[in-house]
Amino acid sequence: MTEKKTDQYKASLNLPETDFPMRGNLPSREPARLEKWAKMDLYGQLRQLGQDRPRFVLHDGPPYANGSIHIGHAVNKIIKDFIIKSKTLAGFDAPYIPGWDCHGLPIEHKVETELGRAGTKVPYREFRQACRDYAARQVEGQKQDFIRLGVLGDWDRPYLTMDFDTEAHIVRALGKIINNGHLVKGYKPVYWSVVGQSALAEAEVEYQDKTSTAIDVRFTAVDQAAVAQAFGVSASLPASIVIWTTTPWTLPANQAVSLHADLDYALVEADLGQGPERLILAAAMVEDVFTRWAQGGTPASHQVIAQCKGAALEQVQLQHPFYDRQVPVILGEHVTTDAGTGAVHTAPDHGMEDFVVGQQYGIGTVNLVQADGTYTSAAGEFAGVHVYKADEPVCAALEQAGKLVCRERFRHSFPHCWRTKTPLIYRATPQWFISMEAQGLLSQAKEAVKGVSWFPNWGQNRMESMLNASPDWCVSRQRTWGVPITLFTHKETGELHPRTQELLEQVAQRIEQEGMDVWFELEPSELLGAEADQYDKVTDTLDVWFDSGVTHEAVLRQRKELHFPADLYLEGSDQHRGWFQSSLKTSIAINGCAPYKQVLTHGFTVDEKGYKMSKSLGNVIAPQQVTDKLGADILRLWVASTDYSAEMAVSEQILQRSADAYRRIRNTSRFLLSNLSGFDPAKDQLPADELLALDRWAVDAALRLQEQVQQAYQEYRFLEVYQQVLHFCVRELGGFYLDIIKDRQYTTQTDSKARRSCQTALYLIAEALMRWIAPILSFTAEEINEALPGERPDSVFLTTWYDGLFALPESAALNRRFWEELIQVKDAVNKCLEDARNEKLIKGSLAASVTLYAEPALLAQLEQLGDELRFVLLTSEATLQPLSMAQEARATERADLLVSIAPSRHSKCVRCWHLRPDVGQHTDHPELCGRCVSNLPDGPGEQRAYA
Repeated sequence: MTEKKTDQYKASLNLPETDFPMRGNLPSREPARLEKWAKMDLYGQLRQLGQDRPRFVLHDGPPYANGSIHIGHAVNKIIKDFIIKSKTLAGFDAPYIPGWDCHGLPIEHKVETELGRAGTKVPYREFRQACRDYAARQVEGQKQDFIRLGVLGDWDRPYLTMDFDTEAHIVRALGKIINNGHLVKGYKPVYWSVVGQSALAEAEVEYQDKTSTAIDVRFTAVDQAAVAQAFGVSASLPASIVIWTTTPWTLPANQAVSLHADLDYALVEADLGQGPERLILAAAMVEDVFTRWAQGGTPASHQVIAQCKGAALEQVQLQHPFYDRQVPVILGEHVTTDAGTGAVHTAPDHGMEDFVVGQQYGIGTVNLVQADGTYTSAAGEFAGVHVYKADEPVCAALEQAGKLVCRERFRHSFPHCWRTKTPLIYRATPQWFISMEAQGLLSQAKEAVKGVSWFPNWGQNRMESMLNASPDWCVSRQRTWGVPITLFTHKETGELHPRTQELLEQVAQRIEQEGMDVWFELEPSELLGAEADQYDKVTDTLDVWFDSGVTHEAVLRQRKELHFPADLYLEGSDQHRGWFQSSLKTSIAINGCAPYKQVLTHGFTVDEKGYKMSKSLGNVIAPQQVTDKLGADILRLWVASTDYSAEMAVSEQILQRSADAYRRIRNTSRFLLSNLSGFDPAKDQLPADELLALDRWAVDAALRLQEQVQQAYQEYRFLEVYQQVLHFCVRELGGFYLDIIKDRQYTTQTDSKARRSCQTALYLIAEALMRWIAPILSFTAEEINEALPGERPDSVFLTTWYDGLFALPESAALNRRFWEELIQVKDAVNKCLEDARNEKLIKGSLAASVTLYAEPALLAQLEQLGDELRFVLLTSEATLQPLSMAQEARATERADLLVSIAPSRHSKCVRCWHLRPDVGQHTDHPELCGRCVSNLPDGPGEQRAYA
């Protein structure tokens, strides 16, 4: 064959051609795409496009404006973006207003380390401005990182809790809560940060392991006769109730010892080194207690001499172990035999259960601990000692008084400040609370939870359990950088000013103009006139969880593109005790309903071994590093490929697996695009009834998948989207359809029906595939959009789910069931061909001549394809015979099919590479098969009907 002939034959082939590159090179391409989105104002175009569409509102839970984003932030924003984009493709107007939480201790602490304490080293206004400037810088840095992830949103108009208008609406929200009777002032023990010198809400508390000093302490009875009488014995030895505590520092505030009324208590005689004495312990715990004491270095023989119920000891007076005062025995339901001695040291200042049981007995608080964690002078010998360092001197005092029974180190879970990571204390302080009971807020919240859709559904149980354990919400803080509680209270009665609502609105209007400094600098007489001397101006600030918790009021109801209630709140699984709960409580308090219709939670990120991300472990995966190295689309694909309802494992190897899956999807897309060269959908696209049977099936398979994909997106099942689309690329397309159509696509005439049918199917599938992956692989989908032929929108996100696919009628001769069975047959034949290759019988499938021996039903099905069966099987010859004629055939997984494989004896066509008997029989083209001769530009063209 001459070189000219070779060139002529090659030129007659329709070889793949596309500008869509094989390599994604995402780290360099994605930033250019972001610039294009910004230049074309894609977000603005979407809002214009969505004006007449139904609206879907996902309300953004604001991240804290401090530090760089981490992988958890990335997961959160990416999942939100999946939803916003899939809802847009589903025909909704889905605005996304990102937000930031800007007030609070971390920023205040950061500024304080740079400038010094507000009011001491720097004026308050200057300090708050520095906080505002710092938060603004943090917002800008985080914003750029979120944009880099491909998240579409109104980045030019986010909501910030420190915006003047937002601060004003937070104040107004407080006013509505007050007006509905939910705000109360109380003197209660609250979680207190001695580092931050402020109260904390439940949502700001996290539990970490801590090693504490655990001690057993004697509280000796004052009236020994009364104790003996309760047990029905004589008063021959001194008797003491023994308490166990892991907070020795709280003993100066002890005001009682609590027992359980219905528990049996034992009077135990023992000698612990101070001579014979009697000890009172829960009867069920005696042996365990003495065993523990022996292990702690206080061994003693003992004998139980009597028992009585806890109720018999009520109001028995005990001597405080080191102060000259007496404390009573009281009864409480909180006393258990889970740990300790069955007798509970009770200090209403430092525990909610202690406070509640104290109230029942008229026992108040003594307020021995100051805001900075040091004892007041009223604590006597402990005055000025910090609670963190008080255990030693307290134990020394107990030792000196002869009241310390046992001392040991105790490892347990302990509340810590989630921001400073320091241990918290319970401290009784005057605070403002949202009452959970005064107006039935708790019961309303529990009822509202039932009307919300939870994803995953265990979220409802989690929320209900959180509410069941929810005390009154302490919303006041003693901070500088926070929205003020803009109230006036009467100096004598403590009551709110009768014109509180009117005053709140006046203050809110001022804050809208000048920010919250106007309150702190306000002279009460400006608003109260002559009444000013009768009222105190509250200087506390609001809990930051209140700030974010009322964004349903301050943002959803204020932005015209949003609505209340939101369709969806979406955050990490820790927000059942945080934002989900604070939002629910404030919305019930203001509106009487939940602020959301649906709530979705995702898990935390861990490494491949299940360990939390930690710099010390060296397992931190920074999203910025991933986008720089692999690209945002790889990170987004990892998120989609992970079950977000549980912990989400990520590592470099896991991300590499995501990159491998990405390449499969990208290469499939490239194959589709490269075979659309010369295809103009406006004139070349064939109608459904003119497509070849295989192409008709492929479009139908895409339609069926699209229905599943749309349903999965609607139900937030992104893992299923990932799995289904990848499976389609690997199985239906890569493993079946695309393999089969290569011959037809490459070898038939350029404008033949056979090729245009194939291109029509490829085009329709590409249009659909581009949309399926767009919410996840946003950058890549935009590349596909630009590479597809025909008139295109400027962005895939300006379209909706593709409506150009069509179903394969069940009445068709080659219907879905036919093709499903044919795929099984092809799989069976492929395994036989693979075996033949391994046996060196053939070099490749085109070198094979196969015979299929089939039962009558299957035989009749396969006979419908005629000579085109060989194209499906990718062999040069394929013949059919009844199963009864099989002699030395290969078994398959199908009982109704055997396969015989032999090397073809024919010559190879240099154009299509098939080995055909008519190669050499065509004078002008002796090296071509007859099919290829007809497919040359001057030939009549090959006719295909099926494949």
